[in-house]
Amino acid sequence: MQQILDRVYIEDSYPGVVLGLIITPHGQVMIDAPFRPDDIRLWRAAMLNLGGGVERLLINLDVHADRTIGSRAMECTVVGHEKMAEVFRNRPMTFKAQGADTGADWEYHNGLGSIRWAPPEISFTQRMKIHWDEDPLLLEYRPGPAAGAIWAILEKRSLIFLGDAVVVNQPPFLAGADIPQWLETLQTLLTPPYQNHLLVSGRNGLITHKHVHQQIEYLKNIQARMDDLAARKGEPAETSNWINDLLNGMSFPPERKAQYYQRLKWGLEQYYNRHYRSMGQELDE
Repeated sequence: MQQILDRVYIEDSYPGVVLGLIITPHGQVMIDAPFRPDDIRLWRAAMLNLGGGVERLLINLDVHADRTIGSRAMECTVVGHEKMAEVFRNRPMTFKAQGADTGADWEYHNGLGSIRWAPPEISFTQRMKIHWDEDPLLLEYRPGPAAGAIWAILEKRSLIFLGDAVVVNQPPFLAGADIPQWLETLQTLLTPPYQNHLLVSGRNGLITHKHVHQQIEYLKNIQARMDDLAARKGEPAETSNWINDLLNGMSFPPERKAQYYQRLKWGLEQYYNRHYRSMGQELDE
C-alpha cells in the first residue's frame, strides 16, 4: 500500500485495478474492489489497521468487471453512476466466471465461481458530493471509457481517481467505449484548473499529464483507422490487422502479450460493430 497524501492510499499489488482508500473521521471511502476472494480478505484486513470512523463506502469508477466483481464481498454501501445501475438492472443477478475472452484481468484467474453482482445502492447522474471530511469527495460523470465512468476528486487536495480514462503500457478497453466522448473527457485534464492535480489511473497508479497526451494520441489513431475502415465499408474482422501496430511502443511483460492482443481484438471488433454497424447501440461492458 502506498500513501500518496495524508490519509489517502493506493494499492496496486492485486490483479485487476489499482484500489484507492480515503480515511475520514466519519469512515473509510474505498475506490473499487479486488476480484479474488483472498485479495478481498487481505484488503479488508489491511484497511482495519488504518483507522477512521466506523462507516464504509465503496465507489465503483465504472461498470467493468475487474473493478465490480468483488463489490458485494466488500460488505458495504456501493456508490456508482446511474448508467452503471442501469447496466446491472439489465444483467442476470449472478455472474458466472467462465466463457469470456475480452482480455480483462479477471479472466486469467481461477476460482472465482459464481458471484452475485452488487448494483449501486446510491447513484447519481452528473455530480455528487460526499461530506465525510472537511475536504468533500466529489464524484463526477466523465463519459467515454465505459458505461457509468466517473472521476472521484478531492478538490482541496488536487487529487483525481481517473478509473480507466488513462491507461499506460497496456491497451484500453474499447468494447464499451465512446471515443469522441472519451477524448473530450481527456481534454478536460489539460485545461488550467487540472494542471497541478495528482492523477491516479485505475490500472497504473500515479501518472502524469504526459500520459494524458499519449492516451489522446492513441485514441485519435484508433478513431482515424475506424473512420477509414467504415468509409470503405470494411468488415469488423479487419480491425485485427491493426493490433500489432497498436501494441508497439508499449512496455509490458512478455507473458501479457496474448492477453493484450485479445483485449484489442475483442475491443476493436465490438467498437466497430457498435458505432459503425449498429447505429450506436448500447453494449454492456
